[in-house]
Amino acid sequence: MRLPPDLRGRVVLIFAGFGALISLIMTVALYQGAHDLGQRLIDETLSAELDDYIARRERNPASLPPSTVILQGYVRTAKEMGDVPDYLLGLPLGRHDIHLGTLSYRVAILERGETFYYLLYDTSLQARRESRFAWLLGFMALAMTLLSALGGVWLSRAVVAPVADLAAKVRHRSPDEWEYPLSVDFPVGEVGELARVFDHQLIRMRAFIERERAFSADISHELRTALAVILSASEVLLDDDSLSVKQKVRIGRIERAARDMAELGTALLFMAREEHSLVAGGGCVLADVIREVVVKQRHILSGKPIEVEVHTSPELILSADAGLVEILVSNLIRNAFAYTVAGRVLVLQDDTSLTVSNTGIGIPRQAVEQVFIRHFSDMGREGAGIGLSLVKRICDRYGWQVRLESSEGQGTVVKVSFA
Repeated sequence: MRLPPDLRGRVVLIFAGFGALISLIMTVALYQGAHDLGQRLIDETLSAELDDYIARRERNPASLPPSTVILQGYVRTAKEMGDVPDYLLGLPLGRHDIHLGTLSYRVAILERGETFYYLLYDTSLQARRESRFAWLLGFMALAMTLLSALGGVWLSRAVVAPVADLAAKVRHRSPDEWEYPLSVDFPVGEVGELARVFDHQLIRMRAFIERERAFSADISHELRTALAVILSASEVLLDDDSLSVKQKVRIGRIERAARDMAELGTALLFMAREEHSLVAGGGCVLADVIREVVVKQRHILSGKPIEVEVHTSPELILSADAGLVEILVSNLIRNAFAYTVAGRVLVLQDDTSLTVSNTGIGIPRQAVEQVFIRHFSDMGREGAGIGLSLVKRICDRYGWQVRLESSEGQGTVVKVSFA
């Protein structure tokens, strides 16, 4: 039998099992003791009655053997068989237990000289007493088990209370309260040792979080500064008429890469925030985000014979961070534009979902289930492979559902359900 996973359940079960085991041992011992005592008393009664009858018969050979409700005696000599029943004749000397129908007897057979004495003791009444006593012991054992279980419940509360108190303090502790040690409230014992371990781990976690915050702030500042310089320089160069068309195309690629890097950095910083800071976002009109993203990503379609259809509904307003919604939509539309050589890209947004489909190169069947894994990238594609991973993480953060269907050479359909 497997023990319950919770500490309180284990204490109750073990305590109840221990009580049941002790009750069972005591029940068996008491019943066996009572049975042996009754057997001994019956044997002593048989011995006393036989000795008494033999003494009377020696004084008066015509004395009759005992004949009562409980006792029944018989005498057999070499000359006279008497009225000894046949079922007694085959029994050797000593003590025996026999059963006749519903009745049971204890039989004592004794030989004196050439005379055999038979004495039967009706043990049916004793058997009924032992049966009632066994039921009483069983009831007491059950009551003892139930009392042990109740005692286990009370004991578990007393034993688990310090652990539960420690867990509550850890659960409701905010980062601002980490400087107050838990071991102050639990100075001794095993719970105190556990509290000191928690204090040590909380100190390490606080230091780790502080380093992460400092790193995020520093990398955000430094990265944005460098990207701002690259973007401003790119804009200046794109406005320079002295550059050739080929040079401006290359500078345009640099500008787009810088903008993609800025967008990706923003996404990663957003995802690094705590969940409660993202769940309650302002109203974001998805249709506006879609139209803006399509305009920003159209440069990917330059020179491709691709038809783009966009159907939106302004009635869908998401309670989510607008930056994350834009990142989600950008990744879906960018992938559709980038991996479609010719054909059509359809962006369909209704009151409950957003569907982006294309007639592009598609995804191999064996890779469809892995596209949402971080850093997964199909062998024939370029990139870090984190776009759809970000989409999945954003959907998981807000409780949305994302589903992808694709066949190699026939295109891809990605659907995000917001309801």
